[in-house]
Amino acid sequence: MRELTYTQALREALTEEMERDPNIILLGEDIGNYGGVFRVTEGLIHKFGDKRVKDTPISEAGFVGLSVGMAMTGKRPVAELMFMDFALVCADQIWNQAAKLRSMSGGRVQMPLMIRSQQGGGRGNGAQHSQSFETFFTHIPGFKVVLPSTPADAKGLLKSALRDPNPVMFIEHKLLYNTKGEVPDGEHLVPLGKADVKREGTDLTIVSYSRQLLFALEAAET
Repeated sequence: MRELTYTQALREALTEEMERDPNIILLGEDIGNYGGVFRVTEGLIHKFGDKRVKDTPISEAGFVGLSVGMAMTGKRPVAELMFMDFALVCADQIWNQAAKLRSMSGGRVQMPLMIRSQQGGGRGNGAQHSQSFETFFTHIPGFKVVLPSTPADAKGLLKSALRDPNPVMFIEHKLLYNTKGEVPDGEHLVPLGKADVKREGTDLTIVSYSRQLLFALEAAET
């Protein structure tokens, strides 16, 4: 089995799904020629062109609102927030529009929208770039919230999220991008909404997600 970094696994998932589904369009700041601030989208603009990998102005409210409209009309946009903290700039578009339109329309309006972002401190990015907002989204009906811990989960969950008809908040962790792990060859999907047992035991059940899972596994070994 191959070993990939978390970043490579995410990029591979995006590449495979964009090849499979021509309706997937990426939008965000510096995701094109620059390759994204965390390099996840590096090279994708050269493979798919600037019609499907679109650099946007510095206006989260603008391009997330645009993504909501694209999803309503049959596309499958992936809006990347450079930092999780910027979700507050487009809060109305996320919480009042994307999350609710399918239910408010009685299912007549589909919302196959993904918002990709990252969270967490530890890199010295400053107070406005180091927060963890995942609980905001879990309290708003309409969103599926995904926080992968390993490269294999990052690829498998991202692919599953890109095939889901509902809006998905896909949240990565800044300090996971360079971590490495085995990733299965070929088609690899991890179902949404189902827990994965990472280590069998007899005494305790520890439930975790994102980077904290790695610490939980270390603690289990101790």
